[in-house]
Amino acid sequence: MSKAFQKIYTQITAITKATCSLKATGVGNDELATVNGKLAQVVKIMGDDVTLQVFQGTEGIPTNAEVVFLGKAPSLKVSDQLAGRFFNAYGDPIDGGPEIEGKEVEIGGPSVNPVRRKQPSELIATGIAGIDLNNTLVSGQKIPFFADPDQPYNQVMANVALRAEADKIILGAMGMTNDDYLYFKNVFSNAGVLDRIVSFVNTTEDPAVERLLVPDMALAAAEYFAVEKHEKVLVLLTDMTLYADALAIVSNRMDQIPSKDSMPGSLYSDLAKIYEKAVQFPEEAGSGSITIIAVTTLSGGDITHAIPDNTGYITEGQLYLRRDSDIGKVIVDPFRSLSRLKQLVAGKKTREDHPQVMNAAVRLYADAANAKTKLENGFDLTDYDERCLAFAKDYSSKILAIDVNINTTEMLDIAWQLFAKHFKPEEVNIKQALVDKYWVK
Repeated sequence: MSKAFQKIYTQITAITKATCSLKATGVGNDELATVNGKLAQVVKIMGDDVTLQVFQGTEGIPTNAEVVFLGKAPSLKVSDQLAGRFFNAYGDPIDGGPEIEGKEVEIGGPSVNPVRRKQPSELIATGIAGIDLNNTLVSGQKIPFFADPDQPYNQVMANVALRAEADKIILGAMGMTNDDYLYFKNVFSNAGVLDRIVSFVNTTEDPAVERLLVPDMALAAAEYFAVEKHEKVLVLLTDMTLYADALAIVSNRMDQIPSKDSMPGSLYSDLAKIYEKAVQFPEEAGSGSITIIAVTTLSGGDITHAIPDNTGYITEGQLYLRRDSDIGKVIVDPFRSLSRLKQLVAGKKTREDHPQVMNAAVRLYADAANAKTKLENGFDLTDYDERCLAFAKDYSSKILAIDVNINTTEMLDIAWQLFAKHFKPEEVNIKQALVDKYWVK
């Protein structure tokens, strides 16, 4: 039933697979509408020519369909009732629970003024040693997981959600299979952590265009808990490649000229408006924070594709998953992973030996990679080479593997044990004072 103040039109001038156009006045950017009962959103205004993106597709919509403008952009009701709930891309509950009561806020607003930000300085411990030792995360950071589509990145995200030391976890799932959706739901329920997790889910059975709403919904919820409740919020987005594919679908159907790899020319700004929502608020603003970890799947391992390429410019490092054939497990690759903010907390919010242990371990792992190359090329290995290879196997299985769940103190202790098992103190090249204090006798 339309209301008195709503604008109603019945003459559509053009229809594509995902959009329709008409003449209309007094309409705002991003405003919602219904077209023949289907939800749509304004994506382009040129004078009085308005283009609407129809979320469920335009199939069956006639040129005389009723178009009703709703007078508002997509919004989410925010309150403490969000915790423990599952929602679709529109913010409607999909878990059989009651509707949310709370303040209605528009999604997709601007990011925080840089003047109101604080330099990130709080440790976000994930419990995954391959991240916490070599690529320590900091509250207010934005960082992607780069992974091949066949790697268990959703399981890694679920593990981060269970282990991360954060007040709230917001999951934004785009193009997720029903199996993965049920996996997340069961893992969260069985672990008894639902009360601190909010999930927005678009599955493969839902229209692809709906994925465009999911990150903004997740971040609107995150902003409520970080700003209003002063909480440390971790936002997990998976999979940003499917989000970008949905952007490409809309732009191609609007006859926009594609850029690199068939992506829209606006890809950088579309991604940046999401990632730049990461923020650490200063003490006077309540010390809340929003940290973003997002999965970006790679097509054939191609890190130069437009999606990871643009992502790398915006974010503060990346976490790279790969399968280690020597131990048969997926690890966080220490060579291709990088956290550009880790120095802000390593050795300051963690134990004093953290930076030295991290550097020594990666150097020895690099020596093992060189030894492996010598072996493959038929050269003889030295005793040191052999010990480096043995260390690398232990290091991969006991620290880098994604199933290793230990705290920051335990991971440092294990690293010292591996140093003592395979090397002499002088080969590890760590400050003598730290060797005297931590070397396993």
